[in-house]
Amino acid sequence: MLRVLEINDPEVERMLDRNFSFPEDTVRAVESIVARVRAEGDAALCALTAEFDGVRLEPDDLTVREEEITAAYRNVDPDFVASVQLARERILEFHTKQVPTSWRELGPDGTTLGRLIRPVASVGVYVPGGRARYPSSVLMNVIPAKVAGVERVVMTTPPGPAGSLDPHVLVAARETGVDEIYRVGGAQAVAALAYGTGCIARVDKVVGPGNIFVTLAKRAVFGVVGIDILAGPSEVVVVADNTAEPRYVAVDLLAQAEHDPQARVLLITTSRELATRVNEVMKEEFDLLGRPEVISAALAQAAVVIAPDLPAAVSHANRFAPEHLELMVAEPFDWLDRIKNAGAVFLGPFSPVPAGDYAAGPNHVLPTGGTARFFSPLGVEDFIKRINLVCLSEQTLKELSPAVKLMAAVEGLPAHGRTVAVRGITHDN
Repeated sequence: MLRVLEINDPEVERMLDRNFSFPEDTVRAVESIVARVRAEGDAALCALTAEFDGVRLEPDDLTVREEEITAAYRNVDPDFVASVQLARERILEFHTKQVPTSWRELGPDGTTLGRLIRPVASVGVYVPGGRARYPSSVLMNVIPAKVAGVERVVMTTPPGPAGSLDPHVLVAARETGVDEIYRVGGAQAVAALAYGTGCIARVDKVVGPGNIFVTLAKRAVFGVVGIDILAGPSEVVVVADNTAEPRYVAVDLLAQAEHDPQARVLLITTSRELATRVNEVMKEEFDLLGRPEVISAALAQAAVVIAPDLPAAVSHANRFAPEHLELMVAEPFDWLDRIKNAGAVFLGPFSPVPAGDYAAGPNHVLPTGGTARFFSPLGVEDFIKRINLVCLSEQTLKELSPAVKLMAAVEGLPAHGRTVAVRGITHDN
């Protein structure tokens, strides 16, 4: 099912290029939606919800009431609630270790330098809905915000038939402490969070995954609010040697392929025998799964790359900079120091990516499209602000004054230099 390529094949080099362009007509459509919501508020939200979701709502219907959230618990399996609670505790424990602290350093002359850590005041979390359900997105976006100390966490999600919301998503929202929930989706939800409407008060940052309309809306409002990342299709690279279990490899590749027709799936291995066996097992497993059209489309652009040795395999994985990287090799920790670019690394035979997606603890909001070269996973740090602190003594300012005056003169900013001079600060040579 997967093409088998040599590592020096030009096609392998082309696979590194994952620049996804946005159609201009879609960009313009999103800009129009954002402008309309900014101008018309709740009326635009209701009109756009009728147009895109086929659901007619009045402004009062946008807010999800307490009784609907309570009723959601009656419509889900108790084991699901227990699973959410298990995942919540593990995610909470992991992210609690990320909390940065303020600090101040007092010099002998009284000069104080430092950094203040403050949470973002309000955050909007977008959760895909309609025909899909993603309670895991609620967990991964809300928990680090709450750990950071965000006072107001707002969730928006598209309505389903008759305006209903998936009860699994509502339960996850309650279990993670979401403060407000609104039944609105798409670019219009992002615009509402960024600019505010009569019903929805604006937030300071918008996070969460979505389709191309949501992604472009986040790009459009960036600067008015903060955003997390512009996420692309899901990716996995599996680096494997001859000790890897073929069925584990095959199923892990299929798991990412079922996300999206544009998902990127790549196996880099030193074993041709493993490559052959993985392809055989994938054919067997494919018949057991749903979403055949999605998986087939993703696998059409997937491949097995044969590497001469593990150093070459790891080197190529670093160049790909994948969202998810699995190391299915004899001694995975021996190779960890060589990993430079990846959103998350999964080591050994019992660490499949979906375990990380749902319950392992680390965040599943990861950089895609090669941006793991310079972006990091979503974490507590994304919901805090760092404020620098400066309190200079007279003596320290005197010591700095020549540099301040000279730099000000070089940059042609005489008032900058005067801020030292008017304080009567002179430097004794």
